[in-house]
Amino acid sequence: QLSGKWFLVGMATHCSYLAEHSHQLEATTVTMTVLDGQSLAISTFRKLDRMCWEIRQHYLPAQAPGRFLLKGEGDCSKVDVVVGEADPSSFIILYYQKGHSISVKLYGRSSLVNDAIVDKFEQRARAVGLSEDVTYYFPTYGFCDSADEFHILDGEL
Repeated sequence: QLSGKWFLVGMATHCSYLAEHSHQLEATTVTMTVLDGQSLAISTFRKLDRMCWEIRQHYLPAQAPGRFLLKGEGDCSKVDVVVGEADPSSFIILYYQKGHSISVKLYGRSSLVNDAIVDKFEQRARAVGLSEDVTYYFPTYGFCDSADEFHILDGEL
C-alpha cells in the first residue's frame, strides 16, 4: 500500500539546521518499494547545490505492523519510524524518533494535499509538542525524477 511515489509536503521538527535553512528547502520526492512483504526500500530525490541527488535507505520491519527501524552507524543512530496515519491513495503521516527527539512528516501522492489532510498533520505534530513555529512546508515545483550515478548516496542517515 505504501509503494510508489510520494511528495514531501511538510515536516514538523525541532531540528536547528532546518530552522536556520528553511528558506533553502527543496522540492523532495520519495519512492517507496516494499521488499519481502515487510521492509521498505526508500529512494529520496532532492536537489543539493542545484544537482539532483538520490539518497537510498532501508527501513527494517520492527515489532509491530506500521513500525520500522532505520539503522545508522552505531547503536545511537537508530531511528524508529512509525506510520501515524495513512490513506495510501492520497497521504501518509510518518513519525521519526531518534532518542528523545521526534519529527513528523507529511507525504502526499501529489505535491498539493487538501486542507483537511494538512489539518490532520498539524494536529498530530501539536500532539507530540511540535508547534507551527517548527513546521515547514516544501516547494511544490522543481522536483528531481532521477540522479546520475555520481549523485547517489547509499546507506543510512
